Amino acid sequence: MDLFDYAREINRDSSSPLAVRMRPETLDEVVGQEHILGKDKLLSRAIRADKLSSVIFYGPPGTGKTTLAHVIARTTSSDFRQINATTAGKKDMQDAVEDAHRLLASQGRRTILFVDEIHRFNKAQQDYLLPYVEDGTIILIGATTENPYFEVNGALISRSVIFELRPLSPENIAVLIERAVYDEKKGMGAYRAVIDDDARDFLADICGGDARAAINAVELAVITTPPSEDGRIHITAQVAEECIQRRNVRYDKTGDNHYDVISAFIKSMRGSDPDAALYYLARMIYAGEDPVFIARRIMICAAEDVGMADPQALVVATAASLTCERIGMPEGQIPLAEAAVYVATAPKSNASYMGLMAAMKAVKEVDMASVPPHLKDAHYGGAGKLGHGLDYKYAHDFPGHYVKQQYLPDELVGRKFFEPGVNGYENTIRRYMEFCEKMAGNGEK
Repeated sequence: MDLFDYAREINRDSSSPLAVRMRPETLDEVVGQEHILGKDKLLSRAIRADKLSSVIFYGPPGTGKTTLAHVIARTTSSDFRQINATTAGKKDMQDAVEDAHRLLASQGRRTILFVDEIHRFNKAQQDYLLPYVEDGTIILIGATTENPYFEVNGALISRSVIFELRPLSPENIAVLIERAVYDEKKGMGAYRAVIDDDARDFLADICGGDARAAINAVELAVITTPPSEDGRIHITAQVAEECIQRRNVRYDKTGDNHYDVISAFIKSMRGSDPDAALYYLARMIYAGEDPVFIARRIMICAAEDVGMADPQALVVATAASLTCERIGMPEGQIPLAEAAVYVATAPKSNASYMGLMAAMKAVKEVDMASVPPHLKDAHYGGAGKLGHGLDYKYAHDFPGHYVKQQYLPDELVGRKFFEPGVNGYENTIRRYMEFCEKMAGNGEK
């Protein structure tokens, strides 16, 4: 970047959207992405030492890909060029490469070429950059919202380090919102605006990790809201809701409402009402609830309330949790809905859960109940002399693969913990257990 480029950038920034003006100038001002920008992380060390090699920044919109490129532009001694793959053609790349050649030959300075939306380049355009990345004429910084392993040529991938940027946390975005409202140099501080805590938290939650969306909402709120009688612009939750065109669902993730909604969700699945389950699921998703938390509750309900009446419910719930984790939101809401409906419409039984509770009670009540000798481990020297494993009856040696023998400790003989019901698969279990008892009663060996 030369003096004229810098002047043009300053002039452009003064009339740019707030999200552009608020971009950090140094690495210390960057908020979030600690997994790649922490003090001892590779990317942080490379930027601070001005020893950056070709990299590709990959992540959702508003997570700081372009911001990082501009921080690098301000800290590097290399020349910095930027093009956008949505509008640039081969001529733009040729000009950048020719300038890089001249600068390297005349001043020994390398050129960093930042290609925004690099996945928009076709294979031929990406191939054009390859030899110049390989011989060090340019240092490539690519930014993409798409998975680079699918959208960027393998040859460029092999010559670059991939850094994945994650959605910013609500806490990170809250910090950026405060800066946008109160910073007098680059933010909206000159407007004497104030933002209510609930408005800030709503924007931080609803933006889904996209800092740009939150800052754009702040800018719109400030410039469209008239001052109050005290001369200040008050950004309330209602104003924030209007500016981002999303209703501020009353849902406090750490308060009573959070527990009320999740309680209603679980009780709706337990009560076999798929419509209510989907409503409460939608309410949580809309309000920005952590999908991991939702998935965890569905799995618990599948195990506790459906249980052995339909063992497949837990399989579906677990698969939905893993799928949601793999594909992320918003698509992750689809398997969550599938699992919620499956659990809600499955036959119900808590017999296995209640059986466990009864067994836990027995464990507490009976001191050190002994394992029957014939069930003890007989696979070590001296076990036979102790009587371990003697007279054990191997179930598969008997008709129906069942044999009656004592399994519970002497102190608990005759106790029943699992009482299968008549719903779903549990009825099959009940009939099988009755069959086994009948066989034992007939003395079949």
